[in-house]
Amino acid sequence: MSLRDLLRAVTPGRKDIRNLTRREAYGAFDAILSGEESEITVASFFVALRAKGLTVDELGGFASAARDHATLPCQDMSGLVCLCPPHDGTDYAPPLDVASALIAAGAGARVLICSDRDVPPNRGLTAAHVLDHLGAGMTWDPTEAEDWVAKTRFAAIAVSGMLPSLLSLRKVRRDVVMRVPLATVEKLICPRNAAVIVGAQAGPVLGVAVEVMQSLGHSRAMAIQGIEGSVTPSVRKRTRGIELVANDLVSLVVQPEDFGLVCNEEPELPLFMPGPEDKGAGDNPALVKAAGDLTSLVLAGEPGSARCAALLGAALTLKAAGRCLTLAEGVDSAISSLDSGAASAVLNKLRGLQ
Repeated sequence: MSLRDLLRAVTPGRKDIRNLTRREAYGAFDAILSGEESEITVASFFVALRAKGLTVDELGGFASAARDHATLPCQDMSGLVCLCPPHDGTDYAPPLDVASALIAAGAGARVLICSDRDVPPNRGLTAAHVLDHLGAGMTWDPTEAEDWVAKTRFAAIAVSGMLPSLLSLRKVRRDVVMRVPLATVEKLICPRNAAVIVGAQAGPVLGVAVEVMQSLGHSRAMAIQGIEGSVTPSVRKRTRGIELVANDLVSLVVQPEDFGLVCNEEPELPLFMPGPEDKGAGDNPALVKAAGDLTSLVLAGEPGSARCAALLGAALTLKAAGRCLTLAEGVDSAISSLDSGAASAVLNKLRGLQ
């Protein structure tokens, strides 16, 4: 069945509208990634799916096709955790996933951030901007990413490096403007053996996200409604999530006051107003510098909301890795990693490889 036929099946307003089977979803995304479909048809398909709402089978089929097209690193590496924040980044919140990942790596976890840069429609701040500022860039090479994780316990890889055909879809994403299902699917492009932490936007999406990861064969995973949809928990209020452990889905709530990490305000960057068309926070050099400087301050031991948020993110990572049973144990390990200089040592090792 062609993508045009499947588009008719999922278009709201039709009497015969229906959900796609997993096999149909796989075939649709396989055709899209193979470049067989026009930009107009692809854009219409994504918009129709957004309006209809996606099922576990649809997302699972899309993600399976994407993984089969991709070159995935670290597939035989045990104890790996993948952090998968929104690839189009954040507008106002600093991407503290780098700080959290370095802290968790300093505490013994193996961490791979799957991210990207300059992704429409937001073109926001991502791990790539922070790492560039720290002098330890993100890689586009899966082999290099695997080498970095093996030698330092940390790496960040561009998902468009694992799956270059995503680059051809950026014009579609820019022209559609709104977030389309691709924004969810690309966060699921990661090694099958890894534990996964996915950042989720507000709304009833947590259960679906974790069920999709379960259907893809992951035994450990989390979906977290972090700050601006990131993997970084709030330090001002509770953060909701769902955790997959073996075959069980468990509600997860992060209460910062439980760990002495509550703050009056969230970590923030200077006020940013969107600029001309196709420009975002990631195109603003002052904001990029501010985000990088904030991560440097966290690693240097500076107290404040950014440190608290990074510690909570690291605790989640350590729990997902199975290196602690509770978030309280994870926070203790994260504090030791940060205060002992182990997190900074990971960053210095990474710089030495580049």
